[in-house]
Amino acid sequence: MRIADKFKQGKTIFSFEVFPPKKTSPVETILNALEQMKELSPDYFSITYGAGGSNPGKTLEIASKIKNEYGIEALAHLTCINSNKEDIDKVLEDLQKENIENILALRGDIVPDLEPKTDFRYASELCEYIKTKGNFNLAGACYPEVHVDAENQVEDIINLKKKVDNGAEFLISQLFFDNSAFYRFYESTKIAGINVPIEAGIMPVTNKKQIERMVSMCGVSLPGKFSKIMQKYENNPEALRDAGIAYAIEQIVDLIANDVDGIHLYTMNNPYVATKIKGAINNLL
Repeated sequence: MRIADKFKQGKTIFSFEVFPPKKTSPVETILNALEQMKELSPDYFSITYGAGGSNPGKTLEIASKIKNEYGIEALAHLTCINSNKEDIDKVLEDLQKENIENILALRGDIVPDLEPKTDFRYASELCEYIKTKGNFNLAGACYPEVHVDAENQVEDIINLKKKVDNGAEFLISQLFFDNSAFYRFYESTKIAGINVPIEAGIMPVTNKKQIERMVSMCGVSLPGKFSKIMQKYENNPEALRDAGIAYAIEQIVDLIANDVDGIHLYTMNNPYVATKIKGAINNLL
């Protein structure tokens, strides 16, 4: 089923993101987490592509298991900055063989000491190309607090509109900790004529290193309330985990009350966190 069609069913979409194990680890290392999370009946799983587009095989293997064994829709990430058209054609062929029709089209990370290939510079170009290659359902990424490479939000929204015009049928947001930033961004997309569903990306923070890494990579802002939680519990791992889960639940409840199109939970492959959050909001979905 095309994930875009799920948004037409009149309910809040709830989905999970998982990531493949490292190159040196077997795919079985994630299977226990998947087995537990599938019991929570998300609308779909998204599966990341690995740093620098380094894990297409494992992404495909996990996506196939989710789709063909669990009977849950899979959204396979596909990056392009380090791929040429032949590379993309091969991945698309493999996805079709495994009955995977949903793709999150991304530029991908620029890897130090690796010269980017030149067939695709942006995710919008990847969307345009994939649309010529089959009946795939495309998703795109969006950034409530502006992409780190964009000059400003106006430029970022213009680029997002290109992505949608080139075939992205729904969007998934980068993580954020201030819902008002998401609401301002959402309003800006509507003014710009972007009329596809937008899922809010929520990451429950369960340790201090995690938040420090995310802030440095994504440039997300930290509300005072959130910062106080981090400071108060930074030396108490269990308390910080539970406080991070509680903060994420509070965000999600507010987003659903304001009729968000969907919630995309960055699970970090942690079934405990996913279970706690789904259980808390289940009656709201």
